[in-house]
Amino acid sequence: MIAGVSSFGTGRWWEGPTFLFTLALLSVVPLLWPEVAPLVDLPGHIGRYRVELDLHSSADLQRYYDFHWTLIGNLGIDLLVVGLAPIFGLELAVKLIVAFIPVLTVFGIFAVGRELHGRVPPTALFAVPFVYGFPFNYGFTNFALSIGLAFLAFALWLRLSKLGKLRLRAIIFAPISCVLWIVHVFGWGFLGLLAFGAEVVRQRDEGLSWAAAMRGSVLQSLPLSLPFAMMILWRTGEVAGDTTTYLLTWKLLTVASALRDRWLVWDAVSVAVALVVISAAMFDPKLEFSRRMTIPTIALAVTFVALPYKLFGSAHADMRLVPYVIIVAIVAIRFRTQDAKAEALVASLGLVFIACRLIGNTISFSIADAELRRSSQGLQLVRPGSAVLTLASAACDEPWALPRHWHWGALVISRRFGFSNDQWDLPGAQLLSIKYGKAVPFEDVSSALVFSPSCTARLNHERRASNEAARTTQESLDQFPRRAFQYVWLIKPLRGTFVAPSDLRVIWDSPESILYQVTATSQPRKT
Repeated sequence: MIAGVSSFGTGRWWEGPTFLFTLALLSVVPLLWPEVAPLVDLPGHIGRYRVELDLHSSADLQRYYDFHWTLIGNLGIDLLVVGLAPIFGLELAVKLIVAFIPVLTVFGIFAVGRELHGRVPPTALFAVPFVYGFPFNYGFTNFALSIGLAFLAFALWLRLSKLGKLRLRAIIFAPISCVLWIVHVFGWGFLGLLAFGAEVVRQRDEGLSWAAAMRGSVLQSLPLSLPFAMMILWRTGEVAGDTTTYLLTWKLLTVASALRDRWLVWDAVSVAVALVVISAAMFDPKLEFSRRMTIPTIALAVTFVALPYKLFGSAHADMRLVPYVIIVAIVAIRFRTQDAKAEALVASLGLVFIACRLIGNTISFSIADAELRRSSQGLQLVRPGSAVLTLASAACDEPWALPRHWHWGALVISRRFGFSNDQWDLPGAQLLSIKYGKAVPFEDVSSALVFSPSCTARLNHERRASNEAARTTQESLDQFPRRAFQYVWLIKPLRGTFVAPSDLRVIWDSPESILYQVTATSQPRKT
């Protein structure tokens, strides 16, 4: 019989390599059917990938965009796409890369668990569903990829530490830290916190005082510091993003949002299940935390509390950490002594938890995929190379279900080699810049969302100190520059809140979208 399967029900089946390998592969199931992985920001990124791949050969894209490679800590999938897209095509290449992230992360979770405890504890199964946490579901794909790699790197750090191969560890981790930073700066920082915390405990176990262990850990962690030089170049060059907004009052909500997908009660209860597991380790005498993970868990939790909402131009900087803090805390848990029945029960419950979450994610992703397929059919009517004004509906009080339609507009770029006002033009975060001046002030992603009239009034009152202005669908339809756009695509429109101007002709109408062709070059109506 196959290892890990033959012992099911009679032994520690959750430790079998075949079981663990199969479980890691099954984590990809929610992403198998969707044509485009239904992650909020991902279609926008796909638009950027199209520009980076084909700008040199497309006169249409050259009219609208510039793209300049720069060394920044946010290049993971951008670089992978360059190698894979010529083989598989852009969208399939992105799908394969994104589908690999949960698998990679699950392998990393199990690898860390094995290095910490000598075996994979049954409690570790409760960490698996968090690979589909808020940051991944929102489309922070470079970030999620870097965290998955960081888990695997940390497992190697623990293995080399256990073997006493500290010099080899230093040699290996200097380039590893640089690679992680290039994929995404957060992955590098995540690895640094984990490695430093584990090193402090290792040196304490050797009999050093806290002060000596801290000093020694700083020295041992120096191979991980090489990216600081890269960061200095990044932050002092032309690329520079802002760091703003500290929202302490929202941090409790972000914990509840760790698994945010579509259904509030289901997602929040699932987070509660994980918190119960962590709490049990604090009070149940049968359970304990690995000391090598206690300090890293505390360090990550403190970092989450300290981080602002936006860091170096990247939004949700603090919220991104939450699922991974929970994963680290769960992976740290183990049974004090062997208790076959209790461990088997915990493993079985963990497996049920994984199955339920994967089924829920699969259903949710399938719903989103069906909506996108219906909505995007109209793009076949868009003449290649055309400029399309995309307006996606949004709400003041955002519903729990993630707004997966917000960046569908960027498919105009990836599929029609045209222009869409759906790209980020942010210093410090993007290599793409927009040069289509005719579209101003409808040239970038800040113009892509439209709101109800009451919501617009509220948002503009809140934003009165900034230059950002929220618009209704009607205002956008009336004001956009006709000479800049040949089409208008309303995505999940707020029907009944607007009347299309006479120079817009409907050429596609579905439950999720309306596509207009601009039939005249008149100036926008004064309001």
